[in-house]
Amino acid sequence: MSDEQAHDELGRRLKEFEGRPAAVAGAGKDPVNAPMIRHWCEALGDTNPAYTGPDAIAPPTMLQAWTMGGLTGHRGRTGAYDELLGLLDASGCTSVVATDCEQEYLRPLRPGDEVAFDTVIEEVSARKTTRLGTGYFVTTRMEVRVGGEPVGTHRFRVLKYAPAPRAPRALRPRPVVNRDNAGFWQGVAEHRFLVQRCTSCGTPRHPWLPGCNACGSPDWDTVEASGEGTVHSYVVLHHPPFPAFDPPYAVALVELAEGVRVVSNVIGVPYDKVRIGLPVRLVFRRYDEELTLPVFEAVER
Repeated sequence: MSDEQAHDELGRRLKEFEGRPAAVAGAGKDPVNAPMIRHWCEALGDTNPAYTGPDAIAPPTMLQAWTMGGLTGHRGRTGAYDELLGLLDASGCTSVVATDCEQEYLRPLRPGDEVAFDTVIEEVSARKTTRLGTGYFVTTRMEVRVGGEPVGTHRFRVLKYAPAPRAPRALRPRPVVNRDNAGFWQGVAEHRFLVQRCTSCGTPRHPWLPGCNACGSPDWDTVEASGEGTVHSYVVLHHPPFPAFDPPYAVALVELAEGVRVVSNVIGVPYDKVRIGLPVRLVFRRYDEELTLPVFEAVER
């Protein structure tokens, strides 16, 4: 049997559950009552006068509240619903997420009303592919009654799905290496932070440039930085998220003891503990087989 035939057969079997009871008929554990209405309205800030006084009605959106079983629950689901979920589990749809609910109100509920309800499996969708994965939407319908009279309908929908494979973690962007900065990146590969120094006026510079920005001389040599520095300024990145990074994180402008400033990450402390003036020390972190970067860790004092 091909995969497509197997999916068609599963879909056919799932459709057979439509119309079968999803839960045993139940009754609300408490009658509709004023204290629960008051707590609901206070929690939501709803001051509608229709929900207070001798002729009060319950907010329509409380429909499900009167049917909930609390911590001890009701008598439970029927075998049909458990069989349906088991069939989906066996097919690889082992994850579940609630997606939405719909309510229809037929008449207001009032304090003293005692609700009863029953629930059926209303619909099982065709196979759907979502960002979460591929699976089936299962909709249950609860009919709520008072004294045998219909007062409302509550539909609840979940997605039972096989999680989509996670994409491999994105690699950090590669540095652009050219003839002007190749020496710097060679130093990083050797775990050395090399600072350019003009041999005419002695001015250090970073990032590497083909000529001195103080006197214009093209002549230079290098000095290896000690790695000691302080945070001169910083920002915390929240948005937009980039696949290779885990926001929020701190990006700092670090002033080295040699007199140059470097943009890099601060590690070793939570992002919200980074401060201007924070002492840091250079370290080299390997991110993957091809990428090592200079970063700075906080120094305790």
